Amino acid sequence: MALINESHPEEIILLGFADQPWIELSLFIILLITYPMAIMGNMSIILVSTLDSSLHSPMYFFLTNLSFLDICLTTSIVPQMLINLGSTMKAISYVGCVVQLYFFSMMGSTECLLLALLSFDRYVAICRPLHYTLIMNQRVCILLASIVWLGGITYAVSEVTTTLQLPLCGNNKLDHLVCETPVLLKSACGEKEVNEFIISVVCIFIVAVPLCLILASYASIGHAVLNIKSSEGRKKAFGTCSSHLIVVLLFYGPTISMYLQPPSSITKDQPKFMALFYGVVTPTANPFIYTLRNKDVKGALRNLVRHVFIFK
Repeated sequence: MALINESHPEEIILLGFADQPWIELSLFIILLITYPMAIMGNMSIILVSTLDSSLHSPMYFFLTNLSFLDICLTTSIVPQMLINLGSTMKAISYVGCVVQLYFFSMMGSTECLLLALLSFDRYVAICRPLHYTLIMNQRVCILLASIVWLGGITYAVSEVTTTLQLPLCGNNKLDHLVCETPVLLKSACGEKEVNEFIISVVCIFIVAVPLCLILASYASIGHAVLNIKSSEGRKKAFGTCSSHLIVVLLFYGPTISMYLQPPSSITKDQPKFMALFYGVVTPTANPFIYTLRNKDVKGALRNLVRHVFIFK
């Protein structure tokens, strides 16, 4: 972690939408509503996947990891955003900014890899159904999840550490809602070309490669589904896969627009809206996408609610 010195101020001012108070008020109200929804929705997925024995399968094990990730991702930025949006003081300590930077990058990069892992699980389930239980056994699932988490942590440490090596040269104002790598890199002074190149290369491996694997998996899945003779079987396969594809589009679209272009070409308000999208909108929408389109999860949720009321 970078030391606080002349090039790193004691606090960072996150300007946000300070010049547009009506946007800040609207955003404050929206976050007050969506943040509890994101926490409750993802906690519900974790609870039903853990408590309902019918959901003890690799797909729901990975969905539990995704829900935990989404809780951590949105929690790493929303509380601080609410504090800043609800007051005239929009400061965060430099140490707090660094911690937020590490956590936000770690959870975001891990989610990139986890979505690729979910697509691989669906590929094996649909294209290799007879070998599914053999390939995706408990030991393999835990190993794959561990690799995903380790990959996300490694990426975050390398990306953020590289960014923090650049001095801010007295500039303690970021035109953003959160501490995020592209904006910090854009605000830093000195020679940034090497840092931008390193981060771009690392981003290709953490964003573009998993996305290519997802697209390849779903090309194979689409071919296999079309060959299923049962219309009910095709419908179920499409239903499961379409939920995952919607989540992939919601997460990867904004991520690509932020991380696979040079920081110097990023427009003024683009980082704010993109961070809100993959840091707030996607974690809030994921539980609804997976539950509203999944009969097993809806049934498990109904059973859980029924047991709670019976117990009371």
